[in-house]
Formats: sequence, structure tokens, C-alpha cells
Amino acid sequence: MRILILEDDPWIATDLQAILESEGHEIVDSLSSLDEAFRHLDDGFDCALLDIDVIGGKSFGVAEALAARRIPFVFVSASQPSDLPQTLRQAAFVAKPFEERTLLESVDHLSLNRLPC
Repeated sequence: MRILILEDDPWIATDLQAILESEGHEIVDSLSSLDEAFRHLDDGFDCALLDIDVIGGKSFGVAEALAARRIPFVFVSASQPSDLPQTLRQAAFVAKPFEERTLLESVDHLSLNRLPC
């Protein structure tokens, strides 16, 4: 799958990219800010991994824009699922620090459903 990563910690972004590429996925973009994310929403990717707290604020608007485009996503965050707004409470969520297996299972789930989870 072609994946967009929104993560402002360069070490975590690199880790995510390495894990996903080792499984044959292609990273389309690795972005660190809300402004970048909004500019790249139409870059032709299959799904996205979103940290919640990134440069410029929270990624909830990006998640809602992805949902409107029917692009699946998963939050990968140290925040709590209860921090999500009501409209995003059904979204897939992987807690940091994450286990590689859990992350890959979430991405596999997205590829099977092709819907925001």
C-alpha cells in the first residue's frame, strides 16, 4: 500500500517508515505539520498514519478530511483514545510506544476494509 505518515518526531517517523517498508509498503510522504498534511491530502495514497499532536496542533481536521475522501487512517499517538472528538471515536488507534506487530495488524486491517476504522 501507498502510505502517508503524519508524525512530528523524526525518530518515530523513521521507525514507522522502516517498519512499513520492510513489509513492502511504499511511503508516499512523511510529514510533520498540519499545514503540510493539508497540502498533501490529494497525493494519491491508500491510507495514512496520524500522530494526534503535531506541529500546528491536533490532526483531527486531517482525519476528518481523510474520512470525507474515504481514505482509511489510523491514529498512532501517545494521547488516549478518549481524547478523540466524538466524531472520530471509532477510528483505529495504536498507542505509543507501539509494538511493531500491532502497527502492522492495524495497517493490514485498513487494507482489508478500505474504510476509516
